[in-house]
Amino acid sequence: MIVNELSLKKTIAWKYHCYFWGIYFLINFVRWGSYFNDYAYSFASNLVEFPLHIIIVYFNVYYLIPRFIYKKRYLMYVVSLIMLLGVHYIIRSLLNYWLVTENIWPEAQGTQEPLGFNHIVAVSIGELYVLGITAAIKFTVDFINERNQNQNLRELQFKTELKYLKAQMQPHFFFNTLNNLYALTLKKSSQASDVVLRLSDIMQYVIYDANKKRLPLLQEINYIDNYIALEKLRYGTNIDSELSIDGDIDTIKVPPLLFLPFIENSFKHGVTGDNKLKLKILFERREDALFFYVENNVSKGNQKSSEKGGIGLKNIQRRLEILYKNEFDLKTIVNNNMFVVTLKIPIQ
Repeated sequence: MIVNELSLKKTIAWKYHCYFWGIYFLINFVRWGSYFNDYAYSFASNLVEFPLHIIIVYFNVYYLIPRFIYKKRYLMYVVSLIMLLGVHYIIRSLLNYWLVTENIWPEAQGTQEPLGFNHIVAVSIGELYVLGITAAIKFTVDFINERNQNQNLRELQFKTELKYLKAQMQPHFFFNTLNNLYALTLKKSSQASDVVLRLSDIMQYVIYDANKKRLPLLQEINYIDNYIALEKLRYGTNIDSELSIDGDIDTIKVPPLLFLPFIENSFKHGVTGDNKLKLKILFERREDALFFYVENNVSKGNQKSSEKGGIGLKNIQRRLEILYKNEFDLKTIVNNNMFVVTLKIPIQ
């Protein structure tokens, strides 16, 4: 289901929130306890201030940032943050005065007033530290989630498009094969059993194997061989085909149905009337690349349509872009009534 494929863990698990605040409390407790040499005071003051840290941080992370920063309302964010820091300063100072000590600014030097401008700046800057750390975590997590979501969306789009492109195989091929098989059974021809086996292999390939990401190249070649054999049944002696393999291809795997559109295109534009199709197919391995070569004759009337490629070659061009991005090389030319396709893909 689409929902399952796009589901993302958009929030940090609560245990990591607890880890963060526990570590932050411990650092502050040790820092100020060692500073004043009074760990009891440090524990009490941090215990009072900590709920305020948590409230202001989550208000900033879950309200101010999404409402203003992500909507590019930066001035409103700054104004809201200043107001938030002002409210935080008043509540923090009062709670410390009532619950901990009347000397709410023990680290002040000289005659500094606890509720003066310097104290307000000192408290606000101290609060900005934790706001900055947590905001950075928020931005990082949101960035990663958005990146993952976009990647999942792209993958889902590619999967959907690939399924659609695979589904564009010419359905008339199967109907023609079934009609030919029916004619053979009426004649009680010995070819009928061979047709049934080849058609069964093709149907198994299309229904089951074509849904896999990659298949052995030899299996793909076997599928092409079955396809050509069944087309020969349809066109009889008008087909002269040759399929060659050069190099070690035993370990190569390729996306299913990658090469068939080129073969379909050869039959579409090469067999017209009494014109005999001369088809040459070559698979060649060169180091870390696989070369696929198809050559077939075309009639003069079909040269333009063959050169454009029709839906079939546009289909395969799009699939190649999805599967290999810029790591493939596809060329098609028409020369002296011969339509030639060369394709280079990396071996993965």
